[in-house]
Amino acid sequence: MRAAAAGEGGGRAVLADPDPYRARRRLPAGRAAVRRRPGRVRDWLAGLLPSLRLRLVVVFAVAALSAAVAVSGIAYWLNRDAVLTRAQNAALDDFHKMLGDHAGTLPPDPRCEQLRDAAETMASTTQNYEVLLIDRQADGSHCAVTSEEGFTLDDVPGKLQDAVNRARPDDGPDSARYHLYWQRVAQDDTPYLVGGATVIGDGPTGYLMKSLEPEQDDLNSLAWSLAIASALALLGSVLLAQAAASTVLRPVQRLGDAARRLGEGQLGTRLAVSGTDELAELSRTFNAAAAALEQRVADLSAREQSSRRFVADMSHELRTPLTAISAVTEVLEDEQENLDPMIAPAVGLVVSETRRLGDLVENLMEVTRFDAGTARLVLDDVDVAEQVMACMDARAWLDAVELDADLGIRARLDPRRLDVILANLIGNALKHGGSPVRVSVRTVPPDGDGDGDGELAIEVADRGPGIPAEVLPHVFDRFYKASASRPRSEGSGLGLSIAQENAQIHGGGITARNASGGGAVFTLRLPMGTGGPAGGEEDEADACEVPSGGSARAAGHGAGGAAPGGRGDEGGGR
Repeated sequence: MRAAAAGEGGGRAVLADPDPYRARRRLPAGRAAVRRRPGRVRDWLAGLLPSLRLRLVVVFAVAALSAAVAVSGIAYWLNRDAVLTRAQNAALDDFHKMLGDHAGTLPPDPRCEQLRDAAETMASTTQNYEVLLIDRQADGSHCAVTSEEGFTLDDVPGKLQDAVNRARPDDGPDSARYHLYWQRVAQDDTPYLVGGATVIGDGPTGYLMKSLEPEQDDLNSLAWSLAIASALALLGSVLLAQAAASTVLRPVQRLGDAARRLGEGQLGTRLAVSGTDELAELSRTFNAAAAALEQRVADLSAREQSSRRFVADMSHELRTPLTAISAVTEVLEDEQENLDPMIAPAVGLVVSETRRLGDLVENLMEVTRFDAGTARLVLDDVDVAEQVMACMDARAWLDAVELDADLGIRARLDPRRLDVILANLIGNALKHGGSPVRVSVRTVPPDGDGDGDGELAIEVADRGPGIPAEVLPHVFDRFYKASASRPRSEGSGLGLSIAQENAQIHGGGITARNASGGGAVFTLRLPMGTGGPAGGEEDEADACEVPSGGSARAAGHGAGGAAPGGRGDEGGGR
């Protein structure tokens, strides 16, 4: 009896496995993986996903999906290897035994019928594989028989045939010259196990071919199960992320709402604190900061209110002696021509400084009204052109000012406050600019949606050197002095500031710019139907009084064409 040498002594040798399941992707040569910096990744993610909730959900989902894919991949790989190895070993062991039991018992130079019987007997096992036996006949020809039609030597890879037919060197009594070799191949997308060995003693060469389709179906079912499990894990992670995001972001949203209310001035805003985690500590810190801010603002408000009260009280207290002093200075002014020439200049200085002090007191009182929020409008339907002409006529400016205005332009305004604005703008143009001063009045239609009554635009332009660029942003600041070398000036430094406040209480504003051809341009814009707060009649002392005569004054704001307030230092160095 000839013994089969399959696996005896030398064991089994495995050829290169072209199985697609074992293929691994690798980076091309010379290509390295690039790692992004954490900061860049965070910035990129923040730009792509601006919502913190969405970012949390995406991070949770990516982490869960990565974990699920990793676990599923490992589980699939281990199960695949176990399934294929178990099926492969069972088939090869059975083939090894049957080859030794049946092919090894054939007579020398067996006939093809004997080989076919042996092949059919070998293939009749429970392993369900096909058998191909090849042997040399007495006449020198080869006989190749198979247990099933369709399995031919062409189905066996050439490298496997060479390995099966190649005899190994005889290294001892326990060594085997021939070994059992196997290889997995795919035909028409169906995996097969192909193995073969040669029986020692010039015995036949046997090959097996076993379909691994059942194992592939089992592995596909396993892959689908793992994919469904990964999808469920992803869904669960998204729900968990939503719950976690709600838990984390709800305190953050409350904190944002509280910070917004605090920014709007609700200094009593506080957060309810519960727990000992980081968010609770953040809420406690916010409450402490809000309490400190509230206390600080209360202190500053108290100091500011005290300062305003002091200025208002001081201004009111100064009005009584100023009234008496003004009466005396008027008498002195009337008698100035009859005074001694050595005393007349001193009397003129006393008169001018008394008027300047009176203007400053009146301006301070007006400023305190704006700061305290007690300034009110006394609205009336005003013909703007007539109001501008009345302002210039009361101050004897008609000869020095060009007026470009159409009669019949009416707006609902406070006449006294409009007079204060015009007196300051025109007076500053005459004093610090150059003649001729041009005042133009026009109306601006409403926006394209048609809402509102439009705007009233009054433009005061002069032909002076203009306003220095560094002074231009500060012309409406209180007491602003463009030159430190000129701290003292004829005006109070509050005129343009008061004019801006009067414009804003109407719902408008004043802008300043330099004209391209030279000179400064102040533009007053007021709504035709003002939306500012309207009030009743103000105190008679605060009303606009325009006495007759060429040197008339409007509520103490300027005399003889010199309205108080200036551009920075009464002209900004112009």
